[in-house]
Amino acid sequence: MTIQDIDPSNRPLGVAMPSVDIEAERILLEQDLEQSSGLRSPRWRARLLDVAAVASIALMAFLVTRTVWFHPDHELVNAQDQAFFEWMLAHGARVVTDFAYPFVSYQVNVPFGINLMANTSVLAVSIPMTPITLAFGPHIAFNVFLTGALLLTGLSWYYVLSRHLVTSKVAAWVGALFAAFAPSMVAHANGHPNIISQFLIPLIIWRTLCLVESGRAVRNGALLGLLIVWQAFINLEILFMTAVGVGVFVTIVGLSAAEHRRHFKTFVAGLGVTAALSLTLLAYPLYIQFFGPQAYHGLAHDIRNFGADLASYWNYSRRSIAGDWKTAMYMTQNSSEENAFFGWGIPVLFVGLVVWMRRSRVVIGLASVALLFALMSLGPVVRYIGEDTGVAGPWSLLHGVPILNSVVPTRWALAVAPVIAVLLALGVQRANGLVLDRPKAVLPVRLATTVLLSLALIPMFPTPLLTQPMMPTPAFITNGTWREYVDADHTVVTLPLPDATFPAAARWSAITGNDMRLPRGYGLYRNPVDGTGAFAAPPTATSQYFYNLWAGYWVPKVDDTRRAQTLEDLRFWEAGLVVLPPQTHDIEMRRAMSDILGFQPTWVEGVWIWDVRHLTSTTS
Repeated sequence: MTIQDIDPSNRPLGVAMPSVDIEAERILLEQDLEQSSGLRSPRWRARLLDVAAVASIALMAFLVTRTVWFHPDHELVNAQDQAFFEWMLAHGARVVTDFAYPFVSYQVNVPFGINLMANTSVLAVSIPMTPITLAFGPHIAFNVFLTGALLLTGLSWYYVLSRHLVTSKVAAWVGALFAAFAPSMVAHANGHPNIISQFLIPLIIWRTLCLVESGRAVRNGALLGLLIVWQAFINLEILFMTAVGVGVFVTIVGLSAAEHRRHFKTFVAGLGVTAALSLTLLAYPLYIQFFGPQAYHGLAHDIRNFGADLASYWNYSRRSIAGDWKTAMYMTQNSSEENAFFGWGIPVLFVGLVVWMRRSRVVIGLASVALLFALMSLGPVVRYIGEDTGVAGPWSLLHGVPILNSVVPTRWALAVAPVIAVLLALGVQRANGLVLDRPKAVLPVRLATTVLLSLALIPMFPTPLLTQPMMPTPAFITNGTWREYVDADHTVVTLPLPDATFPAAARWSAITGNDMRLPRGYGLYRNPVDGTGAFAAPPTATSQYFYNLWAGYWVPKVDDTRRAQTLEDLRFWEAGLVVLPPQTHDIEMRRAMSDILGFQPTWVEGVWIWDVRHLTSTTS
């Protein structure tokens, strides 16, 4: 499928390609290469360019993630999300090997469990990766997931751009590199492999445009539906943003000329097939997500207010070579949410490209989508350099709407990067087209193109992900000794309790194939107060007490009330064993738990353990 371009007078150029979405408007902003020059690159040269593009994308993916490979005993600084996805990878393997129920698990947050559909289950990745997870463990599998997400996203964009949207492989290469390694992608590589796994997005966009092909409504609709279902089990948030963007683009471009509107019936027929197939296959999983155990309705109100700082659009990310940590820190919620840091060069280049190619309806459609996403990313109240301006953003009208209340507004900026990537590809191709009939202009045009791209892109060049030493997994876990104390009906209670503050517990469970059941845990759980999603289970007296000890806060002395509360919590968590590994403030936690339980722990294979089965048994 190719989209035919228009010249400044809106007349079609080149040979019309069959089965196109916008048959009068191909995304080529110069004459067809074959017609205008009669020269075509030899096949070997085209293949060489493909190999070079693939190799460079693979090299970039490795450069960004090389720290996790060079230091396998380290973890990302966003340790809680890494441990969470290691647990998810183990769950996917468990679905394959033990036929575990895929959408809800009771191996964590005992006794309530966790709604995995509402927690970006990544089943579309974890299940195919089962052989890697079983062979090398979830930690290495996570590294493969992370690097592979960037690699496959870049390759997918290169394929769609070079085969279906532009004819210049160099233009496709520039666009693919930006789409896969934009600052927002590198930021989310710090613990969010589900978000950077966007390798299906260009395919979804391409197959959506193919829906206008006459006589192929069922085939094209079914292919698109299957891609949508696959993406739904990677990340629904990215899928939703893609649907909004494609919908706006198709509406703007499709209604802009009569020759486009004649494809309306064909497009709608294919879209109907897509909707029927995808909704049929996703009906039950979505029912579980919104109405199943631990289902929540919208994110917490403070998270709904997480908007992108307006000034971040022309500043650099802390992971860019020109980035400044202090500046970026004031403009974002955390280092993984730097969604809009394009530096000064990209906004200037964006405006220049749109003005230069303004006669193309495709360019106007893309620019409209980018501006819409940028406006929505600002959140309900516009912030500037970390300060609320008091100016309401467009999102203020939408952030309470069902479904939309589960979107983190700053992440709308994520969808700006792919739009810019396509515009960059179009701009490079347009520049190439200027020299087709002007041999003397080759050098100055290519020099100008190289300089402009370098000024905009080089300061954004990503630096490797930051890592930190990982808490060693004790032999008590790796040797399976814990199984001697805990059966399938009881849990292992770690100190501190499993949470964002202690992600090691989730990693231990993942190493055991999620056989080791845990109370609490990091994830999105239903807040019993208002039904919204919270990033932790509601705290209990015991979990809060040991968190305060771990953090070095003052805590009251142990008394009979504390002992009764802890015993009640241990029974509620179905505890069979309490485990304390060496860590900060472990002496204080060991002393407190011993005082609460009335007996000292035993040192076994690298951890202190309290066997509490006699205290929590229903017969005691």
